[in-house]
Amino acid sequence: MTAASRTLLGMLTPSSNTVLEPVTSAMLADLSHVSAHFARFRVTQIALSDQALAQFQGAEMLQAAQLLADARCRTIAWNGTAAGWLGFDTDHRLCREIEAATGARATTSVLALNEALALAGVRRLGLVSPYTPDVQARIAANYAAGGIAVTAERHWNISDNFSFSEVDEPTIAHAVRAVAAQGVDAVAIYCTNLRGAGLAAGLERECGVPVFDTVATALWKSLHLASEDVRQLRAWGRLFDLIPGS
Repeated sequence: MTAASRTLLGMLTPSSNTVLEPVTSAMLADLSHVSAHFARFRVTQIALSDQALAQFQGAEMLQAAQLLADARCRTIAWNGTAAGWLGFDTDHRLCREIEAATGARATTSVLALNEALALAGVRRLGLVSPYTPDVQARIAANYAAGGIAVTAERHWNISDNFSFSEVDEPTIAHAVRAVAAQGVDAVAIYCTNLRGAGLAAGLERECGVPVFDTVATALWKSLHLASEDVRQLRAWGRLFDLIPGS
C-alpha cells in the first residue's frame, strides 16, 4: 500500500495517558487504510496550579507535532481536554501554530466536541470527568460563556493523570446514567484517559441522548479533515452520524 493510498492520522498524546492510543486503534480496526500515530509530551497532573498549567505551553506540543509531520500525517489532533479549563482560544491558537509549522490540518478533542455540540443543538450539557471540583467548575464556566449550560455533572476529584485510566467502565457508565437522567441534551465524557468511547453507543440507546467521548471526538474530526467519511464508524455512537464542517 503506497503512502498516497493510506490515511495517516497524527495524535498528540499526554505522556501519562494509557487509554487513547488503544481505544483509537480499536475504533480504526476495520478501516485497513487508516491508521493513527502518536507523539507524546509531558503531562502528569491536571490542576489549576501554575506548574500544572505550564504543561500545556506550546513549545513541547509543537515539537511533538513536527515529529508527527515526519510520518506524513494528513492531520494532527491534540488529543486532550486542557482547553476546557484554559479557555477554548488556546486550542484555536494551537491549531493555527501546528498548521503553520507542519502543513497538516489540525484539530483538538475539545474543538471537535464543541462542533459536535453545535451540530446536535445542545444547550444543556451533562459533564462527566475525573477532575477536581475547581477544574470541573472552570470547564462549566467556559461552556456557560459560550451559551451551553452544564446542568448536571459528575467528577471523581482526581488530579493524577495516570490514575484517570484506572476509573473502570461501570463507574463511568453509572455517572453517565446519572447526569442523563437530569434532562440534559447530551453527555460529554470529558477526559481522553477515560474508557468512555466504547460505552457511548450502548448508553445512548439506554439513556436516549447523545454521549460524546473526547477520544472519539478527536478521531471524528481527524477523519473528516483527512477526507474520510465519518459514518464508517457509526457503530461507535451518534457522533459518527454527524457530518463536521471544514
